[in-house]
Amino acid sequence: MKYFCLFFLSISLAGCYNVERDCTNFQTGIFYSEISIDGNLYKSEFVRTKDLQIETYNKSIDSSEVRWINDCEVVFKTINPKSMVEQKDIHLKILVTTDSTYTFEYSYVGEKTKQKGIATKIN
Repeated sequence: MKYFCLFFLSISLAGCYNVERDCTNFQTGIFYSEISIDGNLYKSEFVRTKDLQIETYNKSIDSSEVRWINDCEVVFKTINPKSMVEQKDIHLKILVTTDSTYTFEYSYVGEKTKQKGIATKIN
């Protein structure tokens, strides 16, 4: 009986754990991002306003329209797509936040494969 009570108490407390997500702090600003895909690390910098994101990656600049679904989820639509892949919208969800970083997952809209990354707010 003693073990049952301890087990029940530990399950109850685990259900109370809340992941911190103050997403509104990351809706605008200047950011640095790192994403690991198949063992390769991809780095980029971007500026985000409420309606626009301008990203610099590998010396090229890409602009996307920004549409917030809620405080922690956003959809990006490339403004001038140059390929079929760039025509697909990207759905990004902020999973965890700290004072200056957020962990996110993203995928093309409608696809199940998700990638994860970390972004740091520079300003």
